[in-house]
Amino acid sequence: MGKIEAIRRKARSWMGTRPRHRIVSVPYEGETAVFSRFPGAVMRAFLVMVLVAMPSVILPGTGMDGRQMVALVALFLAVLTFVEYNATYPGLVEFRDAPPYNRVRFMMLMATVFVLSMMQPGPGEPSTVGLLFEALGILMGRALDFPYSPVRLARLVLADPARPELADAVRNAAAAAFMISLAALAIFVVLLRLYRWPTQSGAFNVWVNLPTFDPTAGGDVVARLERDARINLVLGFLLPFLIPTVLKFGGAGLRALDLSSQQSLVWVMTAWAFLPASLCMRGIAMARIAGMIREMRARGQEVPAEGYLPA
Repeated sequence: MGKIEAIRRKARSWMGTRPRHRIVSVPYEGETAVFSRFPGAVMRAFLVMVLVAMPSVILPGTGMDGRQMVALVALFLAVLTFVEYNATYPGLVEFRDAPPYNRVRFMMLMATVFVLSMMQPGPGEPSTVGLLFEALGILMGRALDFPYSPVRLARLVLADPARPELADAVRNAAAAAFMISLAALAIFVVLLRLYRWPTQSGAFNVWVNLPTFDPTAGGDVVARLERDARINLVLGFLLPFLIPTVLKFGGAGLRALDLSSQQSLVWVMTAWAFLPASLCMRGIAMARIAGMIREMRARGQEVPAEGYLPA
């Protein structure tokens, strides 16, 4: 019987009918899962609103029109976040059900916006906390302002007409945002090692967590995942250097963005540091998924050979 079963399983593997090892869960999870997702979706939407409104609340000088615009953007992003995380089927957000990917990215974004907002000087007597953040920003700015560093490139984009105090503010904000992104990237890598992401919580739903990745587009899935991972890592490493260079030699420069406004400075420097770090995290995550699929394939090929050897 052992020989017959071994021959049968070998024929199935040749014909492509061997049972596949599941790495995804059932797309439809029932009403219980829908109700359990609702509180999390509400909390995430609220946190997104807090993130968008934070600079306008901390920084002075925001007019009524500016506050209304911020409230409108915060409401739109909150609704989008709620719909994405409350839906049963995937949408636009990647790794929706695979923490801590999006949690680390959001905490990095929140920390960057908060720190840069607290670093900006306000009218009147500054607070002790504000002076502390401003001193830390100056310290990091001086430490990272060396030739060919991303912080030096971000400062040089402003060119000579920029005021010295504005150049120092851009340097300090860029240094603080860059250090926060590096710290978040290191924390993300450590968490992946500690919790054996993405398999620590059972099955990994590729369909939900990678909605923009089409496994039937052609070619081996593992090879395509590894290729996308390498592209994301290279772009994440180069963008802090490429963005200021392109803006500098493109002729517009950051002056077109009016970085004399404190809120503009906060959001521009946050995006400059967040986008490369986010691409690096995405590349690392896709490389981990490719390794997981390769490992499961190897285990699937070893089981028939070891379990059904003829006596």
